[in-house]
Amino acid sequence: MKKMILLGALLVCTAAVANAQESRQDASVSFIGVYAPAVYGEVVHPMTTTTTGGLLASYRFMLTPRNAMELNYTFAQNSIKYNSITFPAGEVHTRQQEFSAAYVYSRTYKRYNPFVEGGVGAMFFTPILDNGTHEIPTKQSVQIGGLFGGGLAYEINPSFDIRVEYRGFMMKTPDFGQAVFNPNRYYILMTPSLGVAYHF
Repeated sequence: MKKMILLGALLVCTAAVANAQESRQDASVSFIGVYAPAVYGEVVHPMTTTTTGGLLASYRFMLTPRNAMELNYTFAQNSIKYNSITFPAGEVHTRQQEFSAAYVYSRTYKRYNPFVEGGVGAMFFTPILDNGTHEIPTKQSVQIGGLFGGGLAYEINPSFDIRVEYRGFMMKTPDFGQAVFNPNRYYILMTPSLGVAYHF
């Protein structure tokens, strides 16, 4: 009888320790590149975005071993250039920030964890009033759009992994409150990322 009680207590303790050690959350920091195609509209021929780098911070909560919810924030600075009949050399130096939430589906193959994600968010384009902004006044543009992507995480150890991902954010082009800056088109802002995640 004592052996049975001791065995039962040992099993309960083992299960509790295993459950405590299971990582259901992670936080990651990544470097991103920012790329976008040229956009042609009725007024603008074309709108172009300068290539730049930035940062991505993410928090992921595992609902099940394969399903998770993720919150994202990105930060970058670049210039958006508009070529139109009215303003042949319009340019806005902008601070670009993304706030998004996404569903993540992942699989596990030993140390490799491929994943795909999709969600919604808002992209804030805030003009920086310096020599890089040629048209004043300009206003902040907030664009609601869809986030999609996929990538691969490589587990270094149970606490850390290296994460590489292709990310795309589809939205309407920003116009900064200027009708002459509005191509009235949708485009995909691409932000591929490389970073490190900590599991806890």
